[in-house]
Formats: sequence, structure tokens, C-alpha cells
Amino acid sequence: MLLRKRCDEHGEFEALVYGDAGRYLEIQRFDKPGTRPLRLQTDAVEGCPRDCGICPEHRQHSCLGIIEVNTRCNLDCPVCFAESGTGHAGDGFSLTLQQVEGMLDAFVAAEGEPEALQLSGGEPSIHPQILDMLAAARRRGIKLVMLNTNGIRLARDPRFAPALAELGIHVYLQFDGFDDATHLAIRGRRLQEERRRALDRCAEAGVSVSLAAAVERGVNEHELGAIVRFGVEHPAVNGVFFQPVTHSGRHPDFDPLRRLTNVDVIRGLCEQLPEWFREDDFIAVPCCSPTCRSATYALYDGDDLVPLPRLLDVEELLDYVANRAVPDLDVRHALEGLFSASAAGGTEATAARLDCVACAIALPEELRGVAARGFMIVAQDFQDPWTLDIGKLKKCCVSEIVPDGRMIPFCAYNSVGYREQVRAQLAADAEAAR
Repeated sequence: MLLRKRCDEHGEFEALVYGDAGRYLEIQRFDKPGTRPLRLQTDAVEGCPRDCGICPEHRQHSCLGIIEVNTRCNLDCPVCFAESGTGHAGDGFSLTLQQVEGMLDAFVAAEGEPEALQLSGGEPSIHPQILDMLAAARRRGIKLVMLNTNGIRLARDPRFAPALAELGIHVYLQFDGFDDATHLAIRGRRLQEERRRALDRCAEAGVSVSLAAAVERGVNEHELGAIVRFGVEHPAVNGVFFQPVTHSGRHPDFDPLRRLTNVDVIRGLCEQLPEWFREDDFIAVPCCSPTCRSATYALYDGDDLVPLPRLLDVEELLDYVANRAVPDLDVRHALEGLFSASAAGGTEATAARLDCVACAIALPEELRGVAARGFMIVAQDFQDPWTLDIGKLKKCCVSEIVPDGRMIPFCAYNSVGYREQVRAQLAADAEAAR
């Protein structure tokens, strides 16, 4: 499925937005009507995407909020969409605890009871107040608070994982594969041992982890199955999030007609683990545009792995067009929570929803505990300047929360200049305060 754009100044552009046109059209039936946030923050004046956010034209609330607490990092990843790094940048920033608390309050005002939040960067773990920021999010009743990290501090600081465990934080850990070539191409250095040490420390402390794998064509798509198999077998890991590389910020040259898309990830995983998965195990997530995110849950008892859609007709319950039956509302509500951008494996909310589903399908008691520990696998493709689609953008349910309290759809933040504007304003504020 190709997206063709024409610009009077720059000419015509084409980009691959989905690797199977038939599936692209078929999953549109999962396009669930959105829910407006409690509070809008801007007016619709110039039209999408120039009025973010969130403006009256936006058709979805924020399932997931993201706060970038700094721009500094202890890596210089070649594919960093945030252009973070080890060197001092003139427009770099490090937010204060007071600023983050104001952003958290804006998130609560817009959402009422926010489902999920990620503190990101840069590398957020190196911020001197990161634990205070995470605690501030927990105090506001946000159900799922995640730390996005490369794992270096977790590997090197034996006190860090226990501190996260005490706060009830879920770790969203970069984990792109095992080959040296993969690490060098995506992260710029070999990190295999530090990633394993970070995971072992999380397991020892009782911290649940989702592996976040950036995937690029010709680099590491051959490692999809190995990443999932490793995650399923590691005691700290409750899910894998595959993210085709977002081609904004800092990234190598690429051909937009050969980009990797969600369906390519799903098919690659099924080819590498045919004994575990097939393509129809993956369901389009209905809270955003259906082509943005697909997910499945697998029940694993140490020997066998069974995807949830083999036990329950998930498609029937989430099919907002063709479904004419009135489903069990508790089960439907649980499934909507599971197949949402606010979900992550190994958390209390996910366990409760999986338990509801297990009860509904009369899963034997001895397997109920296995169901509550269901392993989540997600393919999540974010838009970039080549693939930005206004129709999809208006349904975006992932918001970048910025210091003035606006909540900007994540794909707009990375694609149409908002990131650059925010960084320039923060740099100007810092200069004025000197």
C-alpha cells in the first residue's frame, strides 16, 4: 500500500505505508470510534497538523502519554528519532521536577484517570531526579508508569532496579537483537552483555519488562523469532514491542519504498516461529488507526505456547462493523483494554483483564495463572515525514506531553517541526534564566 504526496515546492513523493494492500483494507473494520479527552488545549485555526494539541479536530483521547525528561544520553544511536546523544547540544534540555509535575497535572486534567505514561529521553535514567519524577507520576494514580531505557544504568547500578520495584515501575527496555552487526547499526556499540545484566537485575528485583526492538530492513528482521523466544524464556520479560524504525531525526539514508511495516514484522515472526504463531493470531488494535498497531497475547506454561486468538474469537468481539451479536460486555471491555496502546504485559491491569477473559472461556483452574501472565507481542509502526497521513494522525492515541501542557500526537511531534520548536523554546528559556 503506497502513499503518494505532491508538494508545489518539492515535487512528488511516494512511500510504502503497509506491506499488504489487501490486509490494509481488510483491517479497517477495527477502526473503533474515538473518545474525546476531557479537556482540549488549543483551537482549530490553521487545520491539522498545525494546531496541536489537542485541538477540537482530534478524534481520540490519549491512551499513552510520553514525557521526554532530557535530551542527553549515554549512547549516540544512529537511528535516534529524538537526536539525543552524549555531546552537548545548543538546544539540549533537562527538565526540572517542577516542570514534569506540571506536565503530569496537564495529563490528568485531559484524561481524568490516565491509563499509561512513559518517561523517556534522551536517556531518562541518567536524569538526577528520575526516581522523583517516576514517584510523582505514581502519586497521581496513573495506572501504568513506564521507564524507557537503554538499560545501561540498570546493568551498572545494583540499587536502581530495586528502587524501580519499590515504586512499581514497568521497564520498557531497548532490545534490538543479538548480532554485533545489529547493535552497531542501530545503537552504535555492542550492548549484549549489558542488556542481559539489566534484565537479570530486573528479574532479581521483581521488575516487569517489555523489550522494545527497533527493526530495520536489511539489519535485524532475521532476529524477530530469536528475540521473542528469548523474551518468553526470561523471567523478567512479559512482552516484546517491535517498532519499525521511524525515519525522522537522526537516521541513515533509506528508500521509503522499501521500508519495513507492521505486516512485514508479523509475517517475519510467523516464518521464524511457525510452531508458535500464524498471521491471524495478530489483531489490529482499534483505539488508533488499525494499521498503526497489531498485537497478540500468548499463554506459555514453560512447554507450550498458545496465542489467545486460538482460544477466543477476539476478532468477533472487536469487529465494530460486521459484529451483530451483543457480546459479553465485561469480556469486550477486557479485550479493548488488552488491545490498546495503554497495555503492557506483566502489569496488574493486564493480569486482571486476562483473568476476566480466562474465566469467560472457562479455562481450567490450573491454567488460569498461566493466562494472567500472558505474554504480549506488538508490532507498532509510527508515522514519519514520508508516511504522515492526516486521517490517521487525527486518531493518534499516543501523545507527547510538552512543558507548556500541550499534548501533541506523537507522530506529529516527530514529523512536522514540533520537536524542533519545543527544543528551541526550552533552550531560549534556559538562556534567559542564566
